Amino acid sequence: MRWDDQALTAEETGTLPGLARLSNLVRSVRTPEFAGITFHEVLAKSALNKVPTASGMPFGWTINPYRGCSHACVYCFARNTHSYLDLDAGADFDSQIIVKVNVAEVLGRELAKPSWGRHPVALGTNTDPYQRAEGRYGLMPGIIDALAARGTPFSILTKGTLLRRDLDRLAAANERVPVDLSMSIAVYDDALQQSVEPGTPTTAARLATVAAAREHGLPVTVFLMPILPYLTDTRAHLDTALAAAAAAGASGVLHSALHLRPGVKEWFMQWLARTHPELLPRYEAMYARSAYAPKDYRVWLAAKIRPLLRAHGLRAGVEDPATGTVQSRALRPAQAIGPELTLF
Repeated sequence: MRWDDQALTAEETGTLPGLARLSNLVRSVRTPEFAGITFHEVLAKSALNKVPTASGMPFGWTINPYRGCSHACVYCFARNTHSYLDLDAGADFDSQIIVKVNVAEVLGRELAKPSWGRHPVALGTNTDPYQRAEGRYGLMPGIIDALAARGTPFSILTKGTLLRRDLDRLAAANERVPVDLSMSIAVYDDALQQSVEPGTPTTAARLATVAAAREHGLPVTVFLMPILPYLTDTRAHLDTALAAAAAAGASGVLHSALHLRPGVKEWFMQWLARTHPELLPRYEAMYARSAYAPKDYRVWLAAKIRPLLRAHGLRAGVEDPATGTVQSRALRPAQAIGPELTLF
Protein backbone atom coordinates (compact mmCIF):
# COMPACT_ATOMS: atom_id res chain seq x y z
CA MET A 1 0.00 0.00 0.00
CA ARG A 2 2.81 2.43 0.81
CA TRP A 3 6.05 3.08 -1.02
CA ASP A 4 8.92 2.01 1.23
CA ASP A 5 11.63 2.71 -1.32
CA GLN A 6 10.49 6.30 -1.83
CA ALA A 7 9.84 7.36 1.76
CA LEU A 8 10.94 10.62 3.36
CA THR A 9 11.20 10.95 7.11
CA ALA A 10 9.25 13.69 8.87
CA GLU A 11 12.46 15.71 9.33
CA GLU A 12 13.61 15.73 5.71
CA THR A 13 13.10 18.49 3.15
CA GLY A 14 9.53 18.75 1.93
CA THR A 15 7.78 18.10 5.21
CA LEU A 16 6.21 21.38 6.24
CA PRO A 17 6.47 22.80 9.79
CA GLY A 18 2.80 22.41 10.67
CA LEU A 19 2.90 18.74 9.73
CA ALA A 20 6.13 18.19 11.63
CA ARG A 21 4.30 19.08 14.83
CA LEU A 22 1.85 16.22 14.36
CA SER A 23 2.41 13.39 16.82
CA ASN A 24 0.70 10.95 14.45
CA LEU A 25 2.75 11.71 11.31
CA VAL A 26 4.36 8.51 10.04
CA ARG A 27 6.26 9.89 7.07
CA SER A 28 6.00 11.97 3.92
CA VAL A 29 6.18 10.34 0.51
CA ARG A 30 6.89 11.53 -3.02
CA THR A 31 6.81 9.41 -6.13
CA PRO A 32 7.35 10.22 -9.84
CA GLU A 33 3.90 8.79 -10.55
CA PHE A 34 2.42 11.80 -8.71
CA ALA A 35 4.74 14.59 -9.82
CA GLY A 36 4.51 17.68 -7.66
CA ILE A 37 2.47 15.98 -4.93
CA THR A 38 3.61 14.98 -1.45
CA PHE A 39 1.62 12.46 0.58
CA HIS A 40 1.83 12.81 4.35
CA GLU A 41 0.88 9.50 5.97
CA VAL A 42 -0.70 9.85 9.39
CA LEU A 43 -2.20 7.44 11.90
CA ALA A 44 -5.80 8.50 12.51
CA LYS A 45 -6.91 8.64 16.13
CA SER A 46 -10.55 8.53 15.08
CA ALA A 47 -12.45 7.90 11.85
CA LEU A 48 -16.00 9.05 12.56
CA ASN A 49 -16.71 12.77 12.80
CA LYS A 50 -19.94 14.07 14.31
CA VAL A 51 -21.20 17.12 12.44
CA PRO A 52 -23.85 19.24 14.22
CA THR A 53 -25.98 21.74 12.34
CA ALA A 54 -26.52 25.30 13.49
CA SER A 55 -29.87 24.32 14.94
CA GLY A 56 -28.41 21.32 16.73
CA MET A 57 -30.77 18.93 14.92
CA PRO A 58 -30.25 16.83 12.99
CA PHE A 59 -26.58 15.95 13.14
CA GLY A 60 -24.58 13.93 10.69
CA TRP A 61 -21.60 11.61 10.68
CA THR A 62 -18.74 11.78 8.20
CA ILE A 63 -15.47 10.03 7.35
CA ASN A 64 -12.61 11.81 5.56
CA PRO A 65 -9.79 9.39 4.68
CA TYR A 66 -7.84 12.20 2.95
CA ARG A 67 -7.27 15.90 3.56
CA GLY A 68 -6.33 18.06 0.61
CA CYS A 69 -7.21 16.97 -2.90
CA SER A 70 -5.31 16.55 -6.15
CA HIS A 71 -8.48 17.30 -8.13
CA ALA A 72 -7.37 20.94 -7.66
CA CYS A 73 -10.84 22.41 -8.23
CA VAL A 74 -10.34 26.16 -7.92
CA TYR A 75 -13.75 26.61 -6.26
CA CYS A 76 -13.43 23.82 -3.65
CA PHE A 77 -15.10 24.94 -0.41
CA ALA A 78 -12.78 22.75 1.71
CA ARG A 79 -9.58 24.61 0.83
CA ASN A 80 -9.38 26.55 4.07
CA THR A 81 -9.23 23.34 6.12
CA HIS A 82 -5.53 23.11 5.25
CA SER A 83 -4.67 26.25 7.19
CA TYR A 84 -4.74 24.45 10.57
CA LEU A 85 -1.42 22.81 9.68
CA ASP A 86 0.23 25.97 8.33
CA LEU A 87 -0.60 24.85 4.80
CA ASP A 88 -2.15 27.34 2.41
CA ALA A 89 -5.58 27.04 0.83
CA GLY A 90 -4.18 27.30 -2.68
CA ALA A 91 -1.30 25.26 -4.07
CA ASP A 92 -0.72 23.34 -0.82
CA PHE A 93 -4.31 22.09 -0.79
CA ASP A 94 -3.75 20.64 -4.27
CA SER A 95 -0.31 19.16 -3.62
CA GLN A 96 0.12 18.36 0.10
CA ILE A 97 -2.24 15.43 0.68
CA ILE A 98 -2.77 13.97 4.14
CA VAL A 99 -3.54 10.24 4.10
CA LYS A 100 -5.06 8.47 7.11
CA VAL A 101 -3.46 5.14 6.39
CA ASN A 102 -5.14 3.25 9.24
CA VAL A 103 -8.61 4.77 8.85
CA ALA A 104 -10.38 1.47 8.05
CA GLU A 105 -8.96 -0.27 11.13
CA VAL A 106 -9.89 2.63 13.41
CA LEU A 107 -13.36 2.77 11.87
CA GLY A 108 -13.91 -0.94 12.52
CA ARG A 109 -13.16 -0.43 16.21
CA GLU A 110 -15.47 2.57 16.49
CA LEU A 111 -18.35 0.79 14.76
CA ALA A 112 -17.94 -2.23 17.05
CA LYS A 113 -18.72 -0.18 20.16
CA PRO A 114 -22.11 -0.99 21.71
CA SER A 115 -22.87 2.74 21.77
CA TRP A 116 -22.71 3.10 17.98
CA GLY A 117 -26.23 3.85 16.76
CA ARG A 118 -25.78 2.86 13.09
CA HIS A 119 -26.38 6.43 11.97
CA PRO A 120 -25.93 7.16 8.25
CA VAL A 121 -22.34 8.15 7.43
CA ALA A 122 -21.29 10.43 4.58
CA LEU A 123 -17.99 10.29 2.68
CA GLY A 124 -16.79 13.05 0.39
CA THR A 125 -18.04 15.93 2.52
CA ASN A 126 -14.60 17.53 2.80
CA THR A 127 -12.25 16.11 0.19
CA ASP A 128 -12.77 13.37 -2.37
CA PRO A 129 -12.34 9.78 -1.14
CA TYR A 130 -11.74 8.66 -4.73
CA GLN A 131 -9.06 11.17 -5.68
CA ARG A 132 -6.01 9.73 -7.47
CA ALA A 133 -4.19 8.69 -4.30
CA GLU A 134 -6.92 6.15 -3.55
CA GLY A 135 -5.62 4.05 -6.44
CA ARG A 136 -2.40 3.49 -4.46
CA TYR A 137 -3.58 3.56 -0.86
CA GLY A 138 -6.82 1.60 -1.33
CA LEU A 139 -8.55 2.87 1.82
CA MET A 140 -12.13 2.74 0.55
CA PRO A 141 -12.64 -1.06 0.31
CA GLY A 142 -11.90 -1.45 4.02
CA ILE A 143 -14.19 1.46 4.87
CA ILE A 144 -17.03 0.05 2.77
CA ASP A 145 -16.66 -3.40 4.30
CA ALA A 146 -16.56 -2.06 7.84
CA LEU A 147 -19.72 0.02 7.38
CA ALA A 148 -21.67 -2.78 5.73
CA ALA A 149 -20.57 -5.36 8.30
CA ARG A 150 -21.88 -3.16 11.13
CA GLY A 151 -25.21 -2.37 9.49
CA THR A 152 -24.37 1.30 8.89
CA PRO A 153 -25.95 3.11 5.93
CA PHE A 154 -23.59 5.36 4.01
CA SER A 155 -23.30 7.76 1.10
CA ILE A 156 -20.37 8.71 -1.12
CA LEU A 157 -19.91 11.99 -3.00
CA THR A 158 -17.09 11.96 -5.55
CA LYS A 159 -15.72 13.25 -8.82
CA GLY A 160 -13.50 10.17 -9.09
CA THR A 161 -14.03 7.50 -11.71
CA LEU A 162 -12.00 5.15 -9.51
CA LEU A 163 -15.38 4.50 -7.91
CA ARG A 164 -15.86 1.90 -10.67
CA ARG A 165 -13.22 -0.30 -9.03
CA ASP A 166 -15.51 -0.78 -6.03
CA LEU A 167 -18.91 -1.12 -7.72
CA ASP A 168 -19.22 -4.86 -7.04
CA ARG A 169 -18.35 -4.27 -3.39
CA LEU A 170 -20.78 -1.35 -3.15
CA ALA A 171 -23.58 -3.37 -4.77
CA ALA A 172 -23.00 -6.14 -2.22
CA ALA A 173 -23.05 -3.59 0.60
CA ASN A 174 -26.29 -2.15 -0.79
CA GLU A 175 -27.95 -5.51 -0.18
CA ARG A 176 -27.22 -5.10 3.54
CA VAL A 177 -27.60 -1.34 4.11
CA PRO A 178 -28.76 1.66 2.05
CA VAL A 179 -25.85 2.91 -0.08
CA ASP A 180 -26.35 6.27 -1.81
CA LEU A 181 -23.88 7.50 -4.42
CA SER A 182 -23.44 10.99 -5.80
CA MET A 183 -21.27 12.05 -8.72
CA SER A 184 -20.27 15.71 -8.87
CA ILE A 185 -20.42 16.88 -12.50
CA ALA A 186 -20.69 20.65 -12.72
CA VAL A 187 -19.17 21.65 -16.06
CA TYR A 188 -20.20 20.38 -19.52
CA ASP A 189 -17.72 22.39 -21.55
CA ASP A 190 -14.47 20.43 -21.92
CA ALA A 191 -12.08 23.39 -22.05
CA LEU A 192 -13.69 25.13 -19.09
CA GLN A 193 -13.84 21.87 -17.12
CA GLN A 194 -10.12 21.23 -17.52
CA SER A 195 -9.36 24.82 -16.55
CA VAL A 196 -11.48 25.01 -13.41
CA GLU A 197 -11.01 21.34 -12.32
CA PRO A 198 -7.58 20.47 -13.74
CA GLY A 199 -7.01 17.28 -11.74
CA THR A 200 -10.40 15.65 -12.29
CA PRO A 201 -11.58 13.00 -14.74
CA THR A 202 -13.44 14.33 -17.76
CA THR A 203 -17.14 15.00 -17.71
CA ALA A 204 -17.67 12.11 -20.15
CA ALA A 205 -15.76 9.70 -17.89
CA ARG A 206 -17.83 10.71 -14.88
CA LEU A 207 -21.09 10.27 -16.79
CA ALA A 208 -19.93 6.80 -17.82
CA THR A 209 -19.28 6.03 -14.15
CA VAL A 210 -22.84 7.09 -13.30
CA ALA A 211 -24.13 4.69 -15.95
CA ALA A 212 -21.93 1.87 -14.65
CA ALA A 213 -23.15 2.37 -11.09
CA ARG A 214 -26.76 2.35 -12.24
CA GLU A 215 -26.12 -0.93 -14.05
CA HIS A 216 -25.08 -2.31 -10.65
CA GLY A 217 -28.45 -1.29 -9.22
CA LEU A 218 -27.05 1.60 -7.20
CA PRO A 219 -28.85 4.95 -6.93
CA VAL A 220 -26.72 7.86 -8.17
CA THR A 221 -27.54 11.53 -7.73
CA VAL A 222 -25.70 13.99 -9.98
CA PHE A 223 -24.45 17.08 -8.17
CA LEU A 224 -24.76 19.94 -10.66
CA MET A 225 -22.74 22.24 -8.45
CA PRO A 226 -21.34 24.69 -8.32
CA ILE A 227 -23.10 26.49 -11.15
CA LEU A 228 -20.76 29.31 -12.13
CA PRO A 229 -22.49 32.65 -12.82
CA TYR A 230 -22.09 33.84 -16.42
CA LEU A 231 -20.12 30.68 -17.28
CA THR A 232 -22.35 27.62 -16.76
CA ASP A 233 -25.75 29.16 -16.00
CA THR A 234 -27.03 29.60 -19.55
CA ARG A 235 -30.11 27.67 -20.57
CA ALA A 236 -28.08 25.86 -23.23
CA HIS A 237 -25.45 24.68 -20.75
CA LEU A 238 -28.01 23.62 -18.15
CA ASP A 239 -30.09 21.80 -20.76
CA THR A 240 -26.98 19.94 -21.97
CA ALA A 241 -26.08 19.03 -18.39
CA LEU A 242 -29.49 17.67 -17.47
CA ALA A 243 -29.88 15.81 -20.74
CA ALA A 244 -26.53 14.11 -20.12
CA ALA A 245 -27.45 13.24 -16.53
CA ALA A 246 -30.75 11.74 -17.66
CA ALA A 247 -29.05 9.75 -20.43
CA ALA A 248 -26.60 8.32 -17.88
CA GLY A 249 -29.52 7.15 -15.75
CA ALA A 250 -29.11 9.54 -12.84
CA SER A 251 -31.55 8.94 -10.01
CA GLY A 252 -31.85 12.67 -9.38
CA VAL A 253 -30.03 15.98 -9.53
CA LEU A 254 -28.98 18.45 -6.85
CA HIS A 255 -27.93 21.93 -7.90
CA SER A 256 -26.61 25.10 -6.30
CA ALA A 257 -24.81 28.26 -7.29
CA LEU A 258 -21.15 28.90 -6.53
CA HIS A 259 -20.35 30.05 -3.02
CA LEU A 260 -16.97 31.45 -2.06
CA ARG A 261 -15.78 31.20 1.52
CA PRO A 262 -12.76 33.17 2.73
CA GLY A 263 -9.60 31.45 1.52
CA VAL A 264 -11.46 29.87 -1.39
CA LYS A 265 -12.63 33.23 -2.70
CA GLU A 266 -9.10 34.57 -3.12
CA TRP A 267 -7.91 31.46 -4.99
CA PHE A 268 -10.96 31.43 -7.27
CA MET A 269 -10.67 35.13 -8.05
CA GLN A 270 -7.03 34.65 -9.08
CA TRP A 271 -8.15 31.97 -11.52
CA LEU A 272 -10.97 34.19 -12.82
CA ALA A 273 -8.59 37.13 -13.34
CA ARG A 274 -6.30 34.89 -15.43
CA THR A 275 -8.95 33.18 -17.51
CA HIS A 276 -12.01 35.47 -17.63
CA PRO A 277 -10.89 38.93 -16.52
CA GLU A 278 -13.98 40.50 -18.08
CA LEU A 279 -16.11 38.76 -15.42
CA LEU A 280 -14.05 39.81 -12.42
CA PRO A 281 -16.02 43.01 -11.64
CA ARG A 282 -19.32 41.09 -11.80
CA TYR A 283 -18.09 38.42 -9.40
CA GLU A 284 -16.61 40.96 -7.02
CA ALA A 285 -19.99 42.70 -6.88
CA MET A 286 -21.91 39.44 -6.43
CA TYR A 287 -19.72 38.14 -3.60
CA ALA A 288 -18.83 41.43 -1.91
CA ARG A 289 -21.05 40.91 1.14
CA SER A 290 -21.53 37.16 1.40
CA ALA A 291 -19.98 33.84 0.51
CA TYR A 292 -23.25 32.98 -1.23
CA ALA A 293 -24.60 34.32 -4.48
CA PRO A 294 -27.32 36.94 -3.96
CA LYS A 295 -30.75 35.56 -3.17
CA ASP A 296 -32.33 37.03 -6.30
CA TYR A 297 -29.75 35.22 -8.43
CA ARG A 298 -30.42 31.92 -6.66
CA VAL A 299 -34.17 32.32 -7.10
CA TRP A 300 -33.66 33.16 -10.78
CA LEU A 301 -31.43 30.10 -11.23
CA ALA A 302 -33.89 27.75 -9.54
CA ALA A 303 -36.72 29.03 -11.73
CA LYS A 304 -34.61 28.32 -14.80
CA ILE A 305 -33.70 24.78 -13.74
CA ARG A 306 -37.08 23.50 -12.54
CA PRO A 307 -38.70 23.22 -15.98
CA LEU A 308 -35.55 21.63 -17.39
CA LEU A 309 -35.65 18.97 -14.69
CA ARG A 310 -39.24 18.20 -15.62
CA ALA A 311 -38.44 18.19 -19.32
CA HIS A 312 -35.74 15.56 -18.82
CA GLY A 313 -37.77 13.47 -16.39
CA LEU A 314 -35.40 14.11 -13.49
CA ARG A 315 -36.35 14.57 -9.88
CA ALA A 316 -34.58 16.99 -7.58
CA GLY A 317 -32.41 15.23 -5.05
CA VAL A 318 -32.65 15.55 -1.29
CA GLU A 319 -29.83 17.32 0.54
CA ASP A 320 -28.69 16.22 3.97
CA PRO A 321 -28.65 19.51 5.93
CA ALA A 322 -25.91 18.28 8.26
CA THR A 323 -23.38 17.01 5.73
CA GLY A 324 -24.30 18.80 2.50
CA THR A 325 -24.36 15.51 0.61
CA VAL A 326 -27.35 13.55 -0.61
CA GLN A 327 -29.65 12.46 2.19
CA SER A 328 -29.41 8.77 3.01
CA ARG A 329 -32.41 6.65 2.07
CA ALA A 330 -32.27 5.40 5.64
CA LEU A 331 -33.57 8.81 6.74
CA ARG A 332 -36.39 9.05 4.21
CA PRO A 333 -39.90 7.59 4.34
CA ALA A 334 -40.21 4.63 1.99
CA GLN A 335 -42.75 6.50 -0.12
CA ALA A 336 -40.61 9.62 -0.54
CA ILE A 337 -39.57 9.12 -4.15
CA GLY A 338 -41.42 11.97 -5.79
CA PRO A 339 -40.51 15.67 -6.16
CA GLU A 340 -38.05 16.71 -3.49
CA LEU A 341 -36.05 19.68 -2.31
CA THR A 342 -33.79 21.58 -4.65
CA LEU A 343 -30.88 23.54 -3.20
CA PHE A 344 -31.09 27.32 -3.57
